[in-house]
Amino acid sequence: QVQLVESGGGLVQAGGSLRLSCAASGHSFRSYAIGWFRQAPGKEREFVAAIDWNGGSRYYADFVKGRFIIARDNAKNTVYLHMNSLKPEDTAVYYCAADPIFGRIIGDYAVASWGQGTQVTVSS
Repeated sequence: QVQLVESGGGLVQAGGSLRLSCAASGHSFRSYAIGWFRQAPGKEREFVAAIDWNGGSRYYADFVKGRFIIARDNAKNTVYLHMNSLKPEDTAVYYCAADPIFGRIIGDYAVASWGQGTQVTVSS
């Protein structure tokens, strides 16, 4: 398994941007698909975006299409989530997750590894 640590969260005004990072340690990072999820207070965790092992496939939730971009740098064992045009409803704890199977990330099913989360707060 890989160990994941998120960073880059913070407070931003609506319309602003943030870049989240998910740094991985452990072997075989390059063989893992990585996803971002979020959970707002009182709500269930929801899928945000995912990228396969080499960046060839990316998948986004409808509510972030055109605003968020997921990317990975395997040389740095890091996956990024570039968040633009942020809205107050994007406020949540953002988690990254890793699994060898891309479909498990998209379906949030039996995902192998999770980070501890980073808080994103968007003020209106």
